[in-house]
Order: sequence, then C-alpha cells, then structure tokens
Amino acid sequence: MPLVRRLLAECLGTAFLLATVIGSGIMATQLAGGNVALALLCNAMATGAMLVVLITILGPVSGAQLNPAVSLVMALDRRLAWAAVVPYIAAQVAGAMLGVWLAHAMFDLPLLQLSTTIRTGPGQWLGEIIATFGLVLTILGCIAQAPKTTPVAVGLYILAAYWFTSSTSFANPAVTIARALSDTFAGIAPADAPAFIAAQLVGALLGLAAARLLWPAPQSADEAATVR
Repeated sequence: MPLVRRLLAECLGTAFLLATVIGSGIMATQLAGGNVALALLCNAMATGAMLVVLITILGPVSGAQLNPAVSLVMALDRRLAWAAVVPYIAAQVAGAMLGVWLAHAMFDLPLLQLSTTIRTGPGQWLGEIIATFGLVLTILGCIAQAPKTTPVAVGLYILAAYWFTSSTSFANPAVTIARALSDTFAGIAPADAPAFIAAQLVGALLGLAAARLLWPAPQSADEAATVR
C-alpha cells in the first residue's frame, strides 16, 4: 500500500477510536445517573466494539496499529519499516486529537479543553505497564497463531483491561495525549500523561520480549540445516 494511503488509514482509525472513547464517556456520564461503574462499562464496551470494526476494515490497509507503542514494536519486530514509524506516529496523534475535537463538537462542548482528572501513582503506572504488555502480547500472539482473530481478540482484551487494570487501560501514547485534551469522563490531567506514556513504552517492550520467547520466528532453511 502507498504510504499516504496507510497514513490516512491510521489517522482516520485513531480519530474514530478517540471519538468513541470520549463520546461514549460523555454519553455514559449523561445517561448513567451518577453510576460510575455503569458509565465505565458503557465506555469499555463501546471502545472494544469499535476496535473490532477498525482493525477489521483498516488492518488490510495499514495494519490498523492506531498506537505509537504498537508501531514501535512492529518496527522492532521487522514488521514495519523504520522510515514509516515517525509518519505513522504523527498520523496517529493527529487523528487522536481530531477524534477528541469531533466528540466535543458532537456534544456541544468547547473544542479546546485540558483535563483536570488526576490519574497518577505507582499502582496506575503498573496498571499501564500491564495493560500495554498484554495488548502487545495479544497482537503478536494472534499474528503468530491466528491472524484472522486479531480484531476480536484485541477488542475483547481492551474491554477486559478497562476493568482489571487500575488505570482503566489507556495502553496507547496517542490516546493518552488526546485524552489530556478532554475534561470529560475519559480525561487525564496533562501533568499525569508523561508517566503513563513511559509506562506504556516499558510495557510494550516487555510484551515484545515475551512474545519472542513464546513464539520464536520460524527459522530459514539455512538456519535449520545449521542447527541439524
């Protein structure tokens, strides 16, 4: 696929993802009557469902990575050219910000905001490491064993990770940056975002290391002959 087409897919996909994260959070807050657990459930279900759709339709175009941490892992795993990493990340961050602004516009909120929701502390940082570790492990495990299951597996993983991680599973630097620009249910205070992003990168690298141990790359014929 031409790079421009792939970048468009990454930008549009991340925009829809963030419009879902922020928009469903706003809608849930309006309809849940103050029940935070119900609001989180609605937010998680919408996000997981949207991921299934986006990975299904955009995967054949760009890989539907929609996540700078995943793009970094794909480059380290030789599945994405290093020359494409920065353009991919730029497209993902731009799309994420666009998605936040579209969600604000749909709900008649000010487009430009900064979140005041505090999300910090060792427990939440560990939550982000685990969330991103599991996401990368899910993606690489599906690639190694059952590629066609990737959309559903990733959607289900994120749905679960919303609930079992202390951070509610951002697991995505572009998502973290964009959610800092929304003072709504899904927001994160800008001052708390860098630690989340650092934790996500650590989790992504650990996930790649674990995947390489679990699913080693197939040997070439020459390597196999040497071993024998």
